[in-house]
Amino acid sequence: MGGAGHDADQPINRLGTAEEIAQAVLWLCGPGAGFVIGVALPVDGGYVAR
Repeated sequence: MGGAGHDADQPINRLGTAEEIAQAVLWLCGPGAGFVIGVALPVDGGYVAR
């Protein structure tokens, strides 16, 4: 997954990095998300919103 041509499918014109996905996971596991319950958090560079 993530070959040439997929970048054009993304509104920000690039694929996300493993570090960007990890930051979202760390936030969800940390105290900053303590009041977040039952939400879908798309970490997709705006793909779903387009």
